[in-house]
Amino acid sequence: MHLTTQLHRARSAALLLALCACQTMGGPGGVPDPEEAIPPEVLVGAGDIASCDWNHDEATAAMLDGIEGTVFSLGDNAYPDGTAQDFERCYAPSWGRHRQRTRPTPGNHDYHSAKAGPYFDYFGAAAGAPGKGYYSYELGAWHVVVLNSQIPLGAGSEQEQWLRADLKASTKQCTLAYWHRPLFSSGPDRDTTDVKPLWDALYEAGAEVVLGGHDHLYERFAPQTPEGKADPARGIRQFVVGTGGMVLYPLGTPLENSEVRDASTFGLLKLTLEDGAYAWEFLPAEGRFTDQGRGTCH
Repeated sequence: MHLTTQLHRARSAALLLALCACQTMGGPGGVPDPEEAIPPEVLVGAGDIASCDWNHDEATAAMLDGIEGTVFSLGDNAYPDGTAQDFERCYAPSWGRHRQRTRPTPGNHDYHSAKAGPYFDYFGAAAGAPGKGYYSYELGAWHVVVLNSQIPLGAGSEQEQWLRADLKASTKQCTLAYWHRPLFSSGPDRDTTDVKPLWDALYEAGAEVVLGGHDHLYERFAPQTPEGKADPARGIRQFVVGTGGMVLYPLGTPLENSEVRDASTFGLLKLTLEDGAYAWEFLPAEGRFTDQGRGTCH
């Protein structure tokens, strides 16, 4: 065989082997194909938000103006009674400009109006089915569950059964849930043990994070069981973020596993949801308090 032909075939074979190796390893030099990676998503928000008697909600809404991503609300969206007028006069001028990217949950003040009708009318399909208000959605690598702490949620209730079925059907490794009244809080409204069946279902499914409002303060807990016992391996990390704009509450005696607490400033919790992990940062509207860290999915 001619020497030139032999060299040509040898080079072709080497090129083919290199190409196969790259495909097997995911890309040139063994770097994973970027198309296979799920990019991070931002979830940002707070609860206990808008009152026409104060302008703190305008400060937190101005912060949202500069943050891209999905906005969550943790209930008590429009004070004092969640009426259509409260939403139009108090919520719409501030947080309302982010309504198209908001995934809300209702609070007890939203239910001061019959069956939270104005809340469901204002947010429309984004609030879930009227009368229920619980739903779920996918956000990047995460499964996000939104629940309603103002309707029956005990073991065997329609909402609790829906939650268990929803968690079972999810294919995501990472799960986050939020609703208005938290199970754990070092503030004055800490007695909300009726929401424990939601925690039981989420803990059994291996969820990572739960968010709540109701107490007008910020608090972060270490991963724990529904009984409040530290569990760094499988526990759920809970945040209380009732800092959207309504007057802040005083702190009480810290509960076990409470890691960080503040009742000095309004602000937002920004979560960066990654593939297999998450980062959190509390962004103050004023003052120097902040809180940040990272966690991994179970």
